[in-house]
Amino acid sequence: MTEFIASHIRAVPDFPKPGILFRDLAPLLASAEAFQATTAALTALAGPFDLIAGIEARGFLFGAALAQATRRGMVIVRKPGKLPGATIGHDYALEYGTDRLELLADAVPAGSRVLLVDDVLATGGTAEAAVHLLRKAGAEVSQALFVLELVALGGAARLAAQQVGPAALVRL
Repeated sequence: MTEFIASHIRAVPDFPKPGILFRDLAPLLASAEAFQATTAALTALAGPFDLIAGIEARGFLFGAALAQATRRGMVIVRKPGKLPGATIGHDYALEYGTDRLELLADAVPAGSRVLLVDDVLATGGTAEAAVHLLRKAGAEVSQALFVLELVALGGAARLAAQQVGPAALVRL
């Protein structure tokens, strides 16, 4: 199954700049069979949880499919200024500056077991920030699922240091 899913991930050299090998999941999403296989495989990896949190933007796609398959609700973790109403936020450092993630203040019932979902785990900075944000909201976060992990970038170790078990369907 992993090979089938991996065969639908396209490598795009020199995007978005020279020297970068971008991994494009658009072909996976365009194939009903591959997208369904991905959703089923993510479902099989998931431990017990009450709610899914998808990280903007592609985490919304995989998180929503997983939420539907598991009959759970989903909350969205967004960039600043995109959510109506009261929000809570978490600022975090990037290689080239800072960024911020936000969540509706009342999105997560206290004590909820939240499964974090995104498309790609690279350095782990955004996923780690989402974990901090969800915990600030009162969630218990112990697992994060990804379609693809770029192993050399070390994101899994960064999440493990936060007591979050990362898992990915494809590891490159």
